[in-house]
Amino acid sequence: MLEQTLAQWPPGGDLWVFGYASLIWNPEIEHDQRHPARVHGYHRRLSMWSRINRGTPLEPGLVFALMPGGACQGMVFRVPRAIARRELDKLWQREMPTGVYDPRWLPCRTALGTVRALAFTLSRNSPNHTGALDEARLLHIFRHARGRYGTTLDYVVRTEACLREHGIRDRALSQLLGLARRNGLLGP
Repeated sequence: MLEQTLAQWPPGGDLWVFGYASLIWNPEIEHDQRHPARVHGYHRRLSMWSRINRGTPLEPGLVFALMPGGACQGMVFRVPRAIARRELDKLWQREMPTGVYDPRWLPCRTALGTVRALAFTLSRNSPNHTGALDEARLLHIFRHARGRYGTTLDYVVRTEACLREHGIRDRALSQLLGLARRNGLLGP
């Protein structure tokens, strides 16, 4: 899959990466620019099982996925061509150790114009896609799922705070935090 992704990389250009959740607040790649960006045709959704980072096989947590449909505001990161392959390899180890995502080059609209950036999307047919979860299941996950990087709820709170710092509002994310607040999992 990495070779296919590399074959679609615009020749001679820098590497642009689209982040929509933890990549925004913890990119772990060397970059020289970051800009708010909007992708059409995909949206951010808390609908991917996490059995290591935010949960366990017995008590799976959740992470955000970039799902087909709608639009998503996030950030693009520019990695200079001279270090792009090294940084792409690091990014690949982070995002693709099990091959769960469908990497895609997506047009991302920024104040500088449109850039073609690598994004990690998730198919609704993926075994890691949760499908629709009711409030009781979400609350159970918020209360009990914990992985090597913490809880799903911590991840959601941190993502929302980072998006807000960049002037990005996500109604679905606000609704998730509202659910947690109404049920005593977060302060007012």
